[in-house]
Amino acid sequence: QVQLVESGGGLVQAGDSLRLSCAASGRTFSSYVMGWFRQAPGKEREFVATISWSGGRIRYADSVKGRFTISRDNAKNTVYLQMNSLKPEDTAVYYCAANITAWGHQYDYWGQGTQVTVSS
Repeated sequence: QVQLVESGGGLVQAGDSLRLSCAASGRTFSSYVMGWFRQAPGKEREFVATISWSGGRIRYADSVKGRFTISRDNAKNTVYLQMNSLKPEDTAVYYCAANITAWGHQYDYWGQGTQVTVSS
């Protein structure tokens, strides 16, 4: 069982920055593919970013490319999402997820989410 706990959300203005953190349980965190997703009101959950176990493979949604940066610290069992130049359309509940199988497989565990609200 893997537990994921997100933090760092909040209310900011357009153009501001936030850094989300996701702390994971489990001694094999360094082997997990980690991802960030988000769900805006009335919309389906969408992919934001993903990072391989080593950090050597990273992928972003086109909507956040160049503004968001995913990273991880395996010594701290934590994955981060640095969000810069935030826009009102980035408003959503942000979830981190763990894929304990391999790159490209479905995500097995999800956090409870953290709210990000960007005002114009």
